[in-house]
Amino acid sequence: MAMWLCVVKVALFGVVVASGGLAYGQVGEWTLPRTGDGHPDLQGVWDFRTLTPLQRPSDRGDQAVLTQEEAAEIEASAAQRALDADQPTEVRTEPLPVGAPVGGYNNFWFDRGAGVVDDNRTSLIVAPADGRVPPLQPGMEMVTLSLGEDIPGVRPVRVRAAGIGADHWEDRGLAERCLLGFNSGPPIVPAGYNQNFQLFQTKDHVVILHEMVHDARVVPLDGRPHLPANVQQWMGDSRGYWEGDTLVVESRNFTDKTSSFSPSVTMAAGDGTTLNLVERFTRVADDTLLYEFHVDDMTTFTAPIVAQIPMKRGNAMFEYACHEGNYGLPNILAGARQQENAGE
Repeated sequence: MAMWLCVVKVALFGVVVASGGLAYGQVGEWTLPRTGDGHPDLQGVWDFRTLTPLQRPSDRGDQAVLTQEEAAEIEASAAQRALDADQPTEVRTEPLPVGAPVGGYNNFWFDRGAGVVDDNRTSLIVAPADGRVPPLQPGMEMVTLSLGEDIPGVRPVRVRAAGIGADHWEDRGLAERCLLGFNSGPPIVPAGYNQNFQLFQTKDHVVILHEMVHDARVVPLDGRPHLPANVQQWMGDSRGYWEGDTLVVESRNFTDKTSSFSPSVTMAAGDGTTLNLVERFTRVADDTLLYEFHVDDMTTFTAPIVAQIPMKRGNAMFEYACHEGNYGLPNILAGARQQENAGE
């Protein structure tokens, strides 16, 4: 693809994202690469790992930004926890008691990142101002399940992981069924591992390909209208456009089988039919893509949710096999039938 370049000068924190009121940039002169049609070149693999939590910890109160010392302490503590977790574990010489938990994969498989976001925010959420998911509307519920044991509930199960039982495949979370990844969204929220996506760009379309579950969103940029409201999809119906040097993607028509928003892999609020999602992608440095999402659903929440995630230039994309061969789900159901036959 033909390329042309435009030189822009930015000071530290010199690129402001008005909606969130925060800013990113780099020191000195930087050349913003553009494609042949004149728009910023956003292509490449982008890494969204971070130690900064989605929500501000309650003990931070109204503290929006960490001091340099606090940020360094968080990063050092995370490094030590990872080092401790990587130590050799016990070697079992006897079988576990019947019914004892067998555990899951170890720390080797997690890839949570090593640093907080560039501006030391205490949360990825920038609105509401307290950095937390706003209260729900009266009558709405934040469904909260557990990775440790199933918690009885009703279908559809809208959380990404965990489940309400093993009577039916629809008793399990969406990620367990390999329908949606638990960090790929939309919107994108850091969690666990495989925290990369690749962006492809042409004059008329962009494609957002996630490493987790290899979900791919093809986003038209040609001004075509959204699909009819009765056509609902797992990742919604997305349309994109350029607002200056920012790519804006608006999505609606999410299925009622997914949530309006999930603050964690075991939590879900509302359903997708009332969600209007706006995502903004802005190249603010050679190695940084600023991602911002707006969750607008006043049926579920008492205020919109806005979060910002500075993503770093990544390397290659790797295979994500979900549970290899998708054997995990039938094994869960088959194991439950064995327990029933044994009278457990």
